[in-house]
Amino acid sequence: MAAKIIDGNKIAEGIKAEVKNELAGLIEKYKDKKPVLVAIQAGDNPASRVYIKNQKASCEEVGIIYNLVQLDEKVSEDNLIAEIQKIGKDENVTGIILQMPLPPQINSRKIQMSIPPDKDVEGITSGNLGKLLYADTKLSVAPCTALSVIECIKSTGEKIKGKEAVMVGHSEIVGKPVTLMLLSSLMESATPTVCHIATKDLTSSTKRADILIVAVGKAGFIKGNMIKQGAIVIDVGINRIPMKDEKGNPVINEKTGKPKMKTVGDVAFDEASNVAGYITPVPGGVGAVTTVLLLKNILNLYKAHLGIAGGEYSIL
Repeated sequence: MAAKIIDGNKIAEGIKAEVKNELAGLIEKYKDKKPVLVAIQAGDNPASRVYIKNQKASCEEVGIIYNLVQLDEKVSEDNLIAEIQKIGKDENVTGIILQMPLPPQINSRKIQMSIPPDKDVEGITSGNLGKLLYADTKLSVAPCTALSVIECIKSTGEKIKGKEAVMVGHSEIVGKPVTLMLLSSLMESATPTVCHIATKDLTSSTKRADILIVAVGKAGFIKGNMIKQGAIVIDVGINRIPMKDEKGNPVINEKTGKPKMKTVGDVAFDEASNVAGYITPVPGGVGAVTTVLLLKNILNLYKAHLGIAGGEYSIL
């Protein structure tokens, strides 16, 4: 039997509608205090430019004011930190987001940690990540991609409690926070295992996973024979690879003369779909949910700044 598709677009639409409706009511009530997201970009990266355009449109669609602070690519770390601190002290600013990549002279981790935790819309500062260590702690913000993984798992309606969950990849923005989220309840947590580049006999771990999450950045890395029958498979990977015809030759774009590209995940989707019970597609899975959870993080910070209760996540 083919796996059931976890429709990230549908999940995202539901979250966005909730955020939009709640923000509309709050903005109407607190007319003099609107939600404001400030994006900071150093330099002018083309890919980042597209992301900023989409981010701005998403924010404005739900009523969030989006301001971009553009800095020279030669900006020093000290000056960038000073700018973040200045924006952080502005009571009219709800949240701050740092656009990546940063210029080579900048230590991105150092800069990220200079964002005030109460304006950290991505949930990536040590103050916010540290809260994930405490079971049953409610959070105003959480890393968007990691939280998207949990939302996709919960959307299946399957119980998480006690299930064998295997996380392939141990990055600071996905693997580690996802693992902590799976342990975030004293009574309802899964039983997670983390695998990475040094893991021996990866298949022996993935084959026993009731919940398999993959975030390694390698197209088709997880094959169908590495998956347990009926497992929930969450594919976080986003990879661009050349399209090929039936004979395995690259499909050429007639206008550009270059190979056509397609987006795929870290899981061999067609193979996995014949084994898994549930699976996220790429695109249209984790990534779609990630985008709207940034908006939910802003809403939660906005409510916190207004002194309104209820702007928190209960992960499991």
